[in-house]
Amino acid sequence: MMQIVEVKERTERLIRQLLQVWERSVRATHDFLPEEAIGAIGQYVPQALRGVEHLVIAKGKNGRPAAFMGIEGQTLAMLFLAPEERGKGLGKRLLQYGVAVYGVDQLTVKEQNPQARGFYEHLGFEVYKRSEQGEQGGPYPILYLRRT
Repeated sequence: MMQIVEVKERTERLIRQLLQVWERSVRATHDFLPEEAIGAIGQYVPQALRGVEHLVIAKGKNGRPAAFMGIEGQTLAMLFLAPEERGKGLGKRLLQYGVAVYGVDQLTVKEQNPQARGFYEHLGFEVYKRSEQGEQGGPYPILYLRRT
């Protein structure tokens, strides 16, 4: 069983481990992103991990992170799972934890990621707004979801 904990100390080792989870997750789920975009976005991930208000990880038996989420206020800022953990209920457990502990009630998802959209809609979120451009101004429309 995965242990879900908020990380207070964000060591360089942990940031590196989470960056690996992020990159493997993105490669498994974001097939619309070209290689150079993954590299470019990846440069901002460590900074985002250090700066997000609440960083919550799911640790496996080996103590290594298998998934993580970042929460800013009541917004889910990021949620990434190692590919081998997908489909086992871990993402659902993390999101439910975020809702219960931090009152998460909104999030964004890239429009080209229908699996993520379906996951969030299945857990009670619905699209209320669409933006033509991503956060970094890229050509990836963003959907804004909130809990119903």
